[in-house]
Order: sequence, then structure tokens, then C-alpha cells
Amino acid sequence: MSDTEIARYHGMTTTEFRARKSIENARVKQDSILQAEKLREKGYGYTEIGKIMNKPESSVRALLSPGEKEKTDAIQNTANVLREHVDKKKYVDIGRGTEIQLGVTSTRMNTAVAVLKEEGYQVHSIQQPQLSSVNQFTRQKILVKPGISLAEVNANRGNIQQINDYSEDRGRTFFKPEPPIAISSKRIAINYKEDGGDKADGVIYVRPGVKDLSMGESRYAQVRIAVDGTHYLKGMAVYKDDLPHGVDLVFNTNKGNTGNKMDVLKPLKDDPTNPFGAITRQVRDPKTGKVTSALNRVGAKEGAGEEGAWDTWSRNLPSQMLSKQSPDLAKQQLGVTYERRKKEFEEISSLTNPTVRKELLMKFADSTDSAAVHLKAAALPKQSTKVLLPVPSMKEHEIYIPSLNNGDRVALVRFPHAGPFEIPQLTVNNRNREARSLLGTDAVDTVGVHHKVAERLSGADFDGDTVLVIPNHSGLVKSAAPLEGLKDFDPQRYKLPADSPLLKDENKKKLAADKQKQMGRVSNLITDMSLQGASSEHLSRAVRHSMVVIDSEKHGLDIKASEREFNIRELKQRYQGGGNRGASTLLSKANAKIRIPEKRLQKPSQGGPIDLKTGEKIFVPTGRTRPVRRVQIDPVTKKRTFVETGERVPIEQQSRQLAETKDAFSLATKPIPHTMEVIYAEHSNRLKGLANQARLEAVHTKSTPYDPNAKTVYSKEVASLNSKLAVAKANAPLERHAQRLAQQAVSVKRQANPDMDEDDVKKLKQIELTNARIATGAAKHRVVVAQDEWNAIQAGAISNTKLKEILTNSDIESVKKLALPKKAKLMTSTAKSRAQTMLKSGYTQAEVADALGVGVTTLKVALEEG
Repeated sequence: MSDTEIARYHGMTTTEFRARKSIENARVKQDSILQAEKLREKGYGYTEIGKIMNKPESSVRALLSPGEKEKTDAIQNTANVLREHVDKKKYVDIGRGTEIQLGVTSTRMNTAVAVLKEEGYQVHSIQQPQLSSVNQFTRQKILVKPGISLAEVNANRGNIQQINDYSEDRGRTFFKPEPPIAISSKRIAINYKEDGGDKADGVIYVRPGVKDLSMGESRYAQVRIAVDGTHYLKGMAVYKDDLPHGVDLVFNTNKGNTGNKMDVLKPLKDDPTNPFGAITRQVRDPKTGKVTSALNRVGAKEGAGEEGAWDTWSRNLPSQMLSKQSPDLAKQQLGVTYERRKKEFEEISSLTNPTVRKELLMKFADSTDSAAVHLKAAALPKQSTKVLLPVPSMKEHEIYIPSLNNGDRVALVRFPHAGPFEIPQLTVNNRNREARSLLGTDAVDTVGVHHKVAERLSGADFDGDTVLVIPNHSGLVKSAAPLEGLKDFDPQRYKLPADSPLLKDENKKKLAADKQKQMGRVSNLITDMSLQGASSEHLSRAVRHSMVVIDSEKHGLDIKASEREFNIRELKQRYQGGGNRGASTLLSKANAKIRIPEKRLQKPSQGGPIDLKTGEKIFVPTGRTRPVRRVQIDPVTKKRTFVETGERVPIEQQSRQLAETKDAFSLATKPIPHTMEVIYAEHSNRLKGLANQARLEAVHTKSTPYDPNAKTVYSKEVASLNSKLAVAKANAPLERHAQRLAQQAVSVKRQANPDMDEDDVKKLKQIELTNARIATGAAKHRVVVAQDEWNAIQAGAISNTKLKEILTNSDIESVKKLALPKKAKLMTSTAKSRAQTMLKSGYTQAEVADALGVGVTTLKVALEEG
């Protein structure tokens, strides 16, 4: 009988059977060693011992060889280690990757766990939600002492521990966040509104050469600075030479002078692990690791929030901007987007390794489905993201941007974006002395502008606000005159009275939550109005209201008063079909969040997760329900408790409207969609079709057959790949630990702040996960496949299961290069046609090549071929 048949006969899984089998084999071998040793001690020779034990002489010599006993003890030794950890820590993670930390094989790990299970220890499986992904879970195996239930493990997720300490075992050091260095307020000068501070609002000028205010190699950075241990400064730090005597920092603000400089600073959060309410990185001495600067740079990744970081941001064109431009421009950029996707699909389809091709086709299909929902278009040539900094001596129609040439024309776009009337068209002037001194002549990701430019960009300030910079010499990006109704408009006129209940501490979260909800509504309204050709007067009313909403939480503004004065209900009635109605066009509906009954992909036993005729994913309802609870408030203590009602309702999950429809036209205006809706609906449907096509090709692709002989021939390469994979997989338990710690921290802070809005929760999750990864040492190590290792893969020396693991943990782009045939197709006929159209529109060959993702030589050859 096979292992599977024996396991089924005894009512256990194959894994359980093989573990039991290993245990018994080890026991038998241990008994044999002990018997052979006793006989040897009595003076028997190897031949005589063999006769007594009915074994060949060679087997006896093997049993008595040095280290053999230690090998047979390995299972018990591993079990002992696990037992010690469980007895001490109570809940221990033994999931995938743990065996690598221990330095044993997965088989030996399973066997050791089976030994403990025979002693009464238990293994529970739990699903841990991933903080960084919606509706995604990580399965975890937890080893516990006898008598501990699954319910208890679930209730103590935050107390689950690892087998060993990562940093000690791997010989690496990870710095945990330390309390920030606080500087004295005596070293700070404030440049108030009456002093001109509003013209550089958010900028922090820093005296160069002061050790505890160092930005390292950067000249500017987005920072947080603790002051007096009670408050902090938030903004863009820039070195400046001519600061007043005795002052090391000058903070620019649009607020007036109250006589107390601390009034323009923000109070530190009551959270030692995150006093600024943002992800920050500390400046440390590279040798000692000690924090040396009070400037805490914003961002989790190395380089984030400092010079050079903004230039790496996404360069796509969101629909909220492109849909308010000309239909021709939208068609062109969405066409480029589709062509790039189509080219990637053709490239993956040409990969020489079937397993790699199959895996990448499935990943491509999922990412294309996502692209069909978010509706972002390809960037325009040389488009980039830059951070704004003020240069008072710049003229209102000029911009300092060293990465472009003097005289170049650019369009600036900031988000949230209301329309072309918020797009200034500027001329590059890199000769401005003040700009050259402040920002340098090689600044790669900042632009210097007059403060009036920032005002036009939907009220931007200079504390880290960014813009899209689009070279616009051909005038493709259209702008319009500023709306007359926005001239000199000050949202502060809607300031709530100081005694308003909304400004009390217990109600501030409600104000924040209302701001989020109202911002979504007014943004959708402006989008729907723009598509329907609303008048300037109507748009002005909606945009002014949006400006009040944006600043409502920060400055305590009255949203309801603004809504009444600008008669927003009348605008919603006219452009959305009702005073209480919401999004009315495809562009505003597409990414709207909706709740749907929980679903999962169809299991293979039910027919599989993919429709073999259409390539569509097949989802089925889970049928899971949850109890309905109501809030009960104690009339005396005001304490809130949840009381069971006895009812149950289906569990729901979050999705997007466009993700839940097969045909994007179902969300468009009825009966006749607007022109821009048609352009975007066709684009979305084309992408969904391409995703389905990729899935169909994937399911009909057979994997590479495994060849044991090739494994022998390429044994060196196989060993190298296994080693690289082991290093990559060793991060798995650390990542699970980080997810658990972060989940626990988020849970505690949400309980303490039950009215946190969605943005705050999202930010909190990012902060806690970043901190947890630093604390646990979780870091992704990519498998880099060498050419000789790829040859082994192609020969079938690696099993498909192992190859999938390698792909999951590798740099996919480098694998694709290895898997591509030597001669790939240059450009599709559609791409050639689009290139010719763009060239006729005034694009240079370099710009067309960049937009289509090919080299200039490839473009020239393709066009010559006709």
C-alpha cells in the first residue's frame, strides 16, 4: 500500500502518517544502535554482531560509526527545543520558515511536532488578517501546551512568540525607535503671517553645520522636530545661511502672532512609539547607531522624505485629472496604457519556461484586473513628481527646475484636482540666484515657485505638498483661467465659534470623520459636474465648498454653513439626480467602496476558480454569518458595552463598484453616456478582456516536467538555489510575528480611540507594521537567479513546487529576462500606429519611445519596417 492509502486506512493525513513513521524508524534505529554498542562492549566483532542482529556487517559498522547516534537523537533534540519554548512562551509559531531558523529539515520539524503531539501538545491553525492588504489573511500554525483551546489562541494572538530571537541567531542588528531628540524653543524663531510667513507656509529654515540639526547628505527633507518635549514642528526643512543671530531654526506659518510661539506648534501625541502621528526615520551615527539629529525624516523606507525621494513616485495620470482634459488626450494616454499591458502580455506569453509563463500570466491577469478598476493612464513624456518650495523672488509665471531647460513650458497639477482652472502654465527660469542658492543647481525632485502659484494649486502650502510637473511645449495639457469666484476666497470665514461643541476634544474625531465623508461627496460632485459641462458659476460654488471641507478638521470650519451658503443640495439635484444622491457617472462610481456578502474563489473540487471558456474568476459565497450586537450605555458610568441580540447576518467584505461588474458601461450615465465615460468604459472593458485572456492561456499551460537526472547533473546549481530560497523563506516567521505585533498595537489604540476615521486607521496600520518589522527584523530577501541556475531550471532539475516558491521570492523582472527567447518581437502593429499618431501630434521620437516603453532604436527600426 502507498503512504496515502495507509494514512487513509488509519484515519490520518499523509503528513501525520509519515511523521509517525519517522518517529518509529528513529526508535527502531536507536534500539539497534544501543544493542550493537552493548554487544561491542562485550567483545563481539562486527561479523558476529551482524549474525546476532541478522544484519550485514556493513550495516553494523554504519550503526556504530561516530555521530550516528547523534543523528538518531536529532528528532528528540528538536522536539526538546520546541517543548522548552512552548513551556516558557505558551503560544509558539511553528509555521513555514521556522525549520530554517532552527536549522533542520521540514521533515524533521514535522516529526518533532508529531513527538510533542503524542505527549498531548496541540497544534492550532489560525488566520491572521494582513494589515497591508484588504481581505487577505496569513495562515499560521501555533504549537501550544496540552489543554489550550483554539479560542484561547485566537484571544491571545498578540502573545504568540517565535522559536528564537532573529537578530541574535542571524547575527544582524535592527534599531528600534528611540524617543526623539527634543530641541529648546529658545533656538526657534517664528515667521508669522504679518511677517510674510504665509508666503512660505510650512517651510523650516535650518542653520547649516549644526550637528543636532543635520539632514545628512540632503539639502532639504520633509521632517518632524520635537520641541521642549511637549510640541513639534512639521514641514519641509531647508538649509539657509542668513538666519538671525542665536537662532538655529525659523518656522514659517500663515498663522498670526498670539505672543506665544508654542501656539503655532503641534502638541506631541501621547504615544511614546509614535509621538508625531506619522512614520518617521531618525538620523543615526553609522558607527554607533545612536540618534544624532533632532530632524526626523518622514517615511518608512530609506531615502523617503528627503532629497531624491519624490522623483521616484508613481507617474500615472489619475482619472480625476485626465477626465477633465480633452477626449483626444484621454484616448491617447489610455491607449498607451493598454498597449503597454498588451506588450507585457505578449512578452510573458513568449517565455520559454512553461511554469514561469503560467505563474506570470496569473499575476499579470490579477494586476490587469486591478488596472481596469483604478483607471490610471500612462504618464505623459518626461512627467515627474516634485515637491514644492517657495522662492519669493521668482515671478508668478516662472518656475525653477534644474532638470529642464530654460524657456521650457510646463503644466503643474496637484491633487485633489478640481479642473483645468487649477493648472498653472509656467516657463522654466533656472537663472534665479535665490533659487540656485536655496535648492542647488542639481536638485532632482524639487521646484521653486512664487507663493501665488501654490495658491492656484488648490491652496497648496510648502510643508511637503507635491505636484505633477508635465512638460507642455505642444500644449496638450489644457488649462483655463482661474474661476472668478475663487479669487481672494478665504475658507477661514466659516470658522466655528470657540464655544462650539464640535471643537471639544470628545467631538474632534466626529469632525474628522465628517470631513472624510463630505470630501468624498464633493469630489464626486465636481467630477460629475465637469463631465456634464457645468458653468463656471456652478463649479465655483462646488470648489469653494470643497476648500472649506478640506480645511474643516485642521482649522475647525463649519461644513454645514458652507453647504447651505453654496446651495450644494441644488447642485446635487441638478448634476446627480437628487439632493441626497451620490456619484452619478462612471468616473465617480468606479472606485466607490461598497460592501458585498463575503465570497471566495471556487474550489478545485467544485470545478476550479477559473471559467475555462471565458477566463473569468469564479467566486462563490462563503455563507458565513456573524452575531448582531447593539451598544448599551450605562446611564451612570457612561461605559459602552456590546449586547448580543440573538440575530445573525451575513459577513460582508469591502469592494469597489467597478470591480463587481463585468461591463463598465453598466455604471455609465443612462440612457446616453458622456463622451469621457465611453472612453473610460471601453478602456476598462479592454483591460478586463486582456486579464481573462491571460488566465485562459495560463490554465491551458502545462508545467515543466521534473527530471531527477537533471537534478543530479545540476546538483551544484540546485544546491545554490535551495540555499538562496532558504534565506528568503526565513523571513516568513518574522513577517508573521510583525503582523501579530502590529495587529495587537492597532487593536489597543483603536479601542482607546473608537472614533478614528478611515485615514487615521490606515496611517496607524502602516506605522505599527513598520515599527513591528523593525523590532522583529522582518525584511524581504529576493532570490537572484543566475544564468547557470536558470539552465538547471530549464532542464527540469527543480520541481514545480520548488520553482513556484523561487518565483514568489524572486525579482520577477530578472527572471523574465532569463526566460525570454533570444529574439523578441519589436513592436505590435497597434503600437506602431500609435507611435505614428504621436509623432504627428508633435512628440519627438525620444518622447514616443519613452511613452511606449521601448528604446529609440527599437522605435526607429519598427517604423522603418512599416
